[in-house]
Amino acid sequence: MGRGLGFIPYNKNLTALARENRKNPTAPESRMWNEVLRMRHFSDYKILRQKPIADFIVDFYCAELRLAIEIDGDSHAESVEYDAARTGALNAHGISVVRYTNDEVMKNLAGVYDDLVRAGSRRSMDDSVPDCRSASANASTGCAPVIAAFSSNKK
Repeated sequence: MGRGLGFIPYNKNLTALARENRKNPTAPESRMWNEVLRMRHFSDYKILRQKPIADFIVDFYCAELRLAIEIDGDSHAESVEYDAARTGALNAHGISVVRYTNDEVMKNLAGVYDDLVRAGSRRSMDDSVPDCRSASANASTGCAPVIAAFSSNKK
């Protein structure tokens, strides 16, 4: 399918915790996964849950777009500096981060969906990411159609 960054080093000690997190998602993570990201509902892109990257575990990750999606609970309001440092570290690996609050996911999933469409479009237009917007894009070109498939799915 699409091309990501290749191998990104990660702390192997986080693998077991990531697996546990996948087994016990928060309600907003579960809703985002089941209603937006699962089974390639998001533009035919492969999305991973609870992905270890460097010394962190991101809630959702798309290697093809180099995009991390974070669902921030109430505790994140108190850790602004940590989140900024974490985002900076992920950016240093070429990964963009989009963040949504629990309330946004639970009360405005359509708005979150629309914002993800925009974020995915911006990332797919980046010169270092394959152009997956055209109807002729396919597995042999390193990507799959993006927006057309995405906009036809229910929110």
